[in-house]
Amino acid sequence: MARVLASSYVPFIGGVYAFRTYDSDEFRYVGMTTDSVTARERQHFRLAASGKRKTPFYDWLRKNGRENAFAIPLAVVTTGLDDLAASEIEWIARMRLEGHRLLNLSDGGKGPNGHVWTEEQRIAAGDRARGRPTGVHLTGPDSPRWGHTHSDEQKAKWSAMRKGTNTGEANPNFGKFGEAHPSFGHRMSPESRARLSEMRRGENNPNFGKTMSPEDRAKKSAALRGRPMPSSVRSAHTRHHTNKGVFKETCRHCIDDRNNERGTP
Repeated sequence: MARVLASSYVPFIGGVYAFRTYDSDEFRYVGMTTDSVTARERQHFRLAASGKRKTPFYDWLRKNGRENAFAIPLAVVTTGLDDLAASEIEWIARMRLEGHRLLNLSDGGKGPNGHVWTEEQRIAAGDRARGRPTGVHLTGPDSPRWGHTHSDEQKAKWSAMRKGTNTGEANPNFGKFGEAHPSFGHRMSPESRARLSEMRRGENNPNFGKTMSPEDRAKKSAALRGRPMPSSVRSAHTRHHTNKGVFKETCRHCIDDRNNERGTP
């Protein structure tokens, strides 16, 4: 029997994983584990079902359930627990810079790095959660965030942090096309399409009731002058087919839209 040299063995320390849903490419939570990602995923769902954890992440798990939410591995670490913690911190920072609305309460690592609750915050959180049905979020005037707006300084800070992070070669998907792109083959469910449409219709549309000033119209006209319009086949389909209620058998986008409405691949 062949002998395996001890020096050739690479121990498994742990891994970093992220949660998302099947109908969205956005990641909502990043964690680390010294077990398999599948086992850690089961632990999360068991805790969510028990109702013992009332954090934004576990509320999100209860809302989406096993049939929609799942975890995927991001990185495997074999060099020690400190490196595992550092990897989680790096992934959380990267996801936040890319615009993912993570539900993590800390910056990651071993311990509540970056988020230490005061006694007043703990009491207030307990008062808000006490007696609240599991998985129910407070909305409207009942929400602790009701009426809150971020300061101009905070908005400027976030803008500076994110500037250039998703443009050109800094974009993690730069130069990826077809099957190489992570969104290749992804189709939004009819339910999700209807929900998004309802969210952005009428007064819910951020541009509802707004008209462009003559100065802005002139700037846009100058920027687009000399550019072929529509600028792509997809734009032409939207303008001449979708907006006019026209269906053409020779247009692949018309066929794709019809299949999406029927829920067929």
